[in-house]
Amino acid sequence: MSSAATDGLEIYLVGGAVRDRLLCLPVDESDYVVVGASAQAMRRRGFTQVGKDFPVFLHPETKDEYALARTERKRAPGYHGFDVYAAPEVTLEQDLARRDLTINALAEDWDGRIIDPFGGVSDLKARVLRHVSAAFAEDPVRILRVARFSARFAELGFRVADETMALMREMVAAGEVDALVPERVWQEMAKALSESRPSRFFRVLRDCGALARLLPELDRLWGVPQPAGSHPEIDAGEHAMLVVDMAARLSDALEVRFAALCHDLGKATTPAAQWPQHHGHEARSVALVGDVCARLRVPRRFCELARLTARYHGQVHRAHALAPAALLGLFEAADLFRRPRRLEQMLLACEADYRGRTGFEERTYAQGELIRRCARAVRQVNERAIAAAATARQDIPEALRRARLAAIAQTCRRPGGSVGGA
Repeated sequence: MSSAATDGLEIYLVGGAVRDRLLCLPVDESDYVVVGASAQAMRRRGFTQVGKDFPVFLHPETKDEYALARTERKRAPGYHGFDVYAAPEVTLEQDLARRDLTINALAEDWDGRIIDPFGGVSDLKARVLRHVSAAFAEDPVRILRVARFSARFAELGFRVADETMALMREMVAAGEVDALVPERVWQEMAKALSESRPSRFFRVLRDCGALARLLPELDRLWGVPQPAGSHPEIDAGEHAMLVVDMAARLSDALEVRFAALCHDLGKATTPAAQWPQHHGHEARSVALVGDVCARLRVPRRFCELARLTARYHGQVHRAHALAPAALLGLFEAADLFRRPRRLEQMLLACEADYRGRTGFEERTYAQGELIRRCARAVRQVNERAIAAAATARQDIPEALRRARLAAIAQTCRRPGGSVGGA
């Protein structure tokens, strides 16, 4: 939309907004490229410059982003080592040429005409993720972006072009992904987890070899067998992918999806002589989750839920056989009485684990419902009444514990809620 700030400027809508509009998807934000202008001219028009590295400006009224057409030149390893050149003589095609994928190297003028110098429209129709040029190899973040777009557009049937996958493998072999900082890896992973098929992100990274460098704890699960009776898919890596996709189906919370992804990491460290059994994998999973979180600087709330799920998912699956004391211990570990939402998130991650198996997708997870009923009963125990009835202050904790255990036992004696002995 024209305004006094933009009158007379050569402006194009670019990137994701054009792509998503052509795919008939919602457009979340609009980015623009300005050709033939300088930073000084933009500031004189009332635009606010943001960032130090790139000539990006905010519109004085809409706050949309307007970037000067620019080129980039690699000068050092990693993704920070770029020289950026923005000047009035940089053309639109030169600006589009620096982008990662052909489907993102699209522009639209004010008359609605699509500018497509690299075949992005054809690749949209063919459902192909293809790099624009050999310059793709200069930025390892693009490997993460291709994997993320694979997850985002998985339901539409997009695939990575063979030549792009080959280039990504060359980049991994050259050590480019080793230059990625943890925060950027986590940022792209979190975005991928928000999609309906997050497994595609990890599969693409594995296909090009990047997963082994960025998330080796997960990569090592492939090739590790599980009992066919309880895991018809057998392979632990395949199970992890089914689980994270099921978690995406069950919950919008990224914490749940991350916990589901990481719940079985310990199976990769089971001695081969013990396969397909994985005794003690829960404790090993907790330690490996800690390693992942520390290395990628994962936010604390994600780490806490992932560790909790890794430690207790086996117990949750056996809920009908647990004694009241074991269930109360589970509630205390989940901090039920201060943070009830965390127990619910753990149960969703455990349900994803149960249903993330070949042939189990539509089964009912009765264990989760039993634990929820018991949790409601425990939270309804009248703490004030128990404290008032105690003859001494030091007797209150034990009296409260007995009342909570009785509430669990009473709930579990109802039909469909039987709990085993000690």
